[in-house]
Amino acid sequence: MDLGLQGKTAIVCAGSKGLGRGCAEALAQAGVNIILNARNEETLRATASEIAKLTGVSVTPVAADITTEAGRADVLAAAGQVDILVNNAGGPPPGLWSDWSREDFLAALDANMLTPIALMQAVLPAMMDRGWGRVVNITSQSVRAPIAQLGLSNAARTGLTGFVAGTARQVAQNGVTINNLLPGIHATDRAVSLDGGVAQKAGITMDEAREQREATIPVRRYGTRQEFGAMCAFLCSQHAGFIVGQNILLDGGGTNITM
Repeated sequence: MDLGLQGKTAIVCAGSKGLGRGCAEALAQAGVNIILNARNEETLRATASEIAKLTGVSVTPVAADITTEAGRADVLAAAGQVDILVNNAGGPPPGLWSDWSREDFLAALDANMLTPIALMQAVLPAMMDRGWGRVVNITSQSVRAPIAQLGLSNAARTGLTGFVAGTARQVAQNGVTINNLLPGIHATDRAVSLDGGVAQKAGITMDEAREQREATIPVRRYGTRQEFGAMCAFLCSQHAGFIVGQNILLDGGGTNITM
């Protein structure tokens, strides 16, 4: 399928590994030039080089903390005209409701709500003027079914979801779509971290912790970055202009809800 994205430019945040990398790879395969952001410069440059070599598109690495005003300015300056924005950031640490301070909540809000909002505010006006644009926010299945130990993420990402719900309907008439991808557990560093916590608490091995979690997923496996990236690329494509303000679960059926 031709996604109609050849020659467009995308910012992909937290794109050096995991789900962000999956999105960058899929967009690059569709002919999109990538502005790839992450904080670790060595990992970022290696990923950018690999994607460029495999796909032949331009991949510009910008090592910066996207949660800061200076970091966002660096990424936006490197991009120039932005056709596609993929917002992504690692989730805050798990814990109990009684563990978190005001500072913990502010850090979560900065990373998982206020930063993607700031980037949308930066790129949406020009997208609207040109009559075309795509924004995909990587959030979490927890905005549909909150996960108790991920209270910081529940709060911040649900706030972003509310902002998108209103904003997406205001910009759609200008050919700009905003949608959210809600991952369940995928084979990423985040999964390793979560499984490590379970293993340590329960006194079991990492393999046993993963097997326990896989048993709760109807497909009995973790997702891959490649299948996640493919859905991101489709939402950015010429075929997805009628998909507006949606929260799309990619969780292997793990979230047991009807709507």
